[in-house]
Amino acid sequence: MERTLADLRPDQEARIRGLLGSNGITQRLAELGFTPGQKVRVVRYAPLGDPMQVRLRGFDLAVRRNEARRVLLEAE
Repeated sequence: MERTLADLRPDQEARIRGLLGSNGITQRLAELGFTPGQKVRVVRYAPLGDPMQVRLRGFDLAVRRNEARRVLLEAE
């Protein structure tokens, strides 16, 4: 099973391996900076678990969990 950004808990960090899919959501993620080799860290989850706040390239983003499932992470 591949590990995705949605699998991380708050304060966990990982390196991005790639993105799944080829539609508009995947393109938007790439434009926001979710590119291979970048480190991403989960800051926190909203009270009901969606969206999640992540830190990428020195800034914070809110990402929905279904979008986070498209961000593949490198194995530990």
